[in-house]
Amino acid sequence: MVDQPKVTEKEARAVAEEARESGWGKPSFAKELYLGRFRLDLVHPHPRAEPAAAKKAEQFLTRLREYAETLDGAVIEREARIPDEYVKGLAELGCFGIKIPEEYGGLGLSQVAYNRALALLGSVHPTLGVLLSAHQSIGVPEPLKLAGTPEQKAKFLPRCAKGAVTAFLLTEPDVGSDPARLATTATPTEDGGYLLDGVKLWTTNGVVAELVVVMARVPRSEGHRGGITAFIVEMDSPGITVERRNAFMGLRGIENGVTRFHQVWVPADAVVGGEGKGLKIALATLNTGRLSIPSMCAGAGKWCLKIAREWSAARVQWGKPIAGHAAVANKISFIAATTYALESVQELSGHMSDEGRNDIRIEAALAKLYASEMSCKIADELMQIRGGRGYETAQSLAARGERAVGVEQLVRDLRINRIFEGSTEIMHLLIAREAVDAHLAAAGALADVEADLPAKAKAAAKASGFYAKWLPQLVTGRGQVPTSFAEFGQLAPHLRYIERTARKLARSTFYGMARWQAGLEKRQGFLGRIVDIGAELFAMSAACVRAEMQREDDVREGEAAYELADVFCRQARVRIETLFEGLWRNTDDVDRRLTDRVMDGAFTWLEEGVLDPSEGTGPWIADWRAGASTAEDVARRYSTG
Repeated sequence: MVDQPKVTEKEARAVAEEARESGWGKPSFAKELYLGRFRLDLVHPHPRAEPAAAKKAEQFLTRLREYAETLDGAVIEREARIPDEYVKGLAELGCFGIKIPEEYGGLGLSQVAYNRALALLGSVHPTLGVLLSAHQSIGVPEPLKLAGTPEQKAKFLPRCAKGAVTAFLLTEPDVGSDPARLATTATPTEDGGYLLDGVKLWTTNGVVAELVVVMARVPRSEGHRGGITAFIVEMDSPGITVERRNAFMGLRGIENGVTRFHQVWVPADAVVGGEGKGLKIALATLNTGRLSIPSMCAGAGKWCLKIAREWSAARVQWGKPIAGHAAVANKISFIAATTYALESVQELSGHMSDEGRNDIRIEAALAKLYASEMSCKIADELMQIRGGRGYETAQSLAARGERAVGVEQLVRDLRINRIFEGSTEIMHLLIAREAVDAHLAAAGALADVEADLPAKAKAAAKASGFYAKWLPQLVTGRGQVPTSFAEFGQLAPHLRYIERTARKLARSTFYGMARWQAGLEKRQGFLGRIVDIGAELFAMSAACVRAEMQREDDVREGEAAYELADVFCRQARVRIETLFEGLWRNTDDVDRRLTDRVMDGAFTWLEEGVLDPSEGTGPWIADWRAGASTAEDVARRYSTG
């Protein structure tokens, strides 16, 4: 296996810290929420699209829906490929340039319109949404829009808008969420270019891409600051081999592969944003790129609600439709209320992204985290409602004359969202870091295991000033005034609860910092619960402000929206109270000790009595080395001519 860069835990943390956006030039609703301040003014009144933009988006979505109705998701599932003619149709509609400005040949539509398009196409087959998302959310267009030069935009964006598929290449066989260990190199050449060498794993769209963004490490040398750098690379360049197309539990049409670079020359103008700026560009791209997942999750929720409603009316047991039984009714209520919340989070986050007046790095991360987790629960509940038919494939159902409802496919397809673009565990840590940013700024050395006593003393003095002003603000607030938020009618008690609970959450974070100080970063169970409470509060806020907007537009629809928001908030409050209890009453410590014992081999006897068919089939991580490829190139292009 290739020698990985020798990186300590401290060095890895430093790389991640350097890449994150440290400033807060714009307000953030979620950041304020974690600090105990319920800034309703940042999300209410609910942001809206300009009438002209909304009309333009609706016209596009109408055309897209008409086309989507002609597509057959079963073909993609059966053949494990998106037919070329489907891709051609999407390209002709402009789907590969939904967010690309019109001056570069794109449609110039909003994030909200893009989100709705992904939800619609994902309901045909999620791989369609993934194709467009990997291309436009994190592929070449978004990094160029953020950090590209005018020349780069003029050169590449028109191609992207017309349908030249793109991809984003960061992950390596032995590098996931720890980019400090990135092994792919970009060595400067005498002619001013670079030679790329390395292997990238799980390159979504990589099998069919024409252009890719590659993250590679430039060695520091005279005239080169070095560091992880973003490059735009033509996939027909000599030395590039797509060594295999990977297959997965779900998303059976996904074009995901292993890509090898051997002495691949790229010009100096292929660098995006400058040397050493790659990770910062990647993180900035993900701030809005992550919104694609909540969009498709919300779409999945809508489909689940429709199937649950229709099936539970048709299926009769014990003398009445199964919806009449409380055990099933509870599940239908959860699906309906949570789907409303997921769409509310998606819509609010999308509009906030379009407005640009708020920093939404936490909101986008929360939307991704919350939607990926809750949509899996929705799908699981639908499978339970469907019973054996939920576990049976759509093809099998159709073969025996029943409606081809692919619940088992949905469960498989949704599962990856808890891993895509930052696993749930990584998202917890990422959001927690942003949530405690103000605390670290005020008392950084107190949370630094390597800080000496003088530094800790200085930090303690600085922290005293911050907390002397901040803590008294957490004692009382509008949430304790019975008349607060009266304009929200029956939802007002929930908004008062959000305000009170945000202050309680901030106090709990402070107690955790005071108790563990530098050890807080190791308390990932505690931090995860803190983040999850904030996610529930954000979802409650989104549901309430959206319901109020709908009531203003249409009284009848607004009443229905109020009912959905009310039930969702009641369900969320139950979950929040459980999470609060878990902050201080949990098994985190004994879990850590037991895990250490497991890893020491103390319980290998418990593994006896079964066979492991994977034994001897290969190493945990495949041996790979930089060098020329010995594999067949499986790259292909969609035929859209």
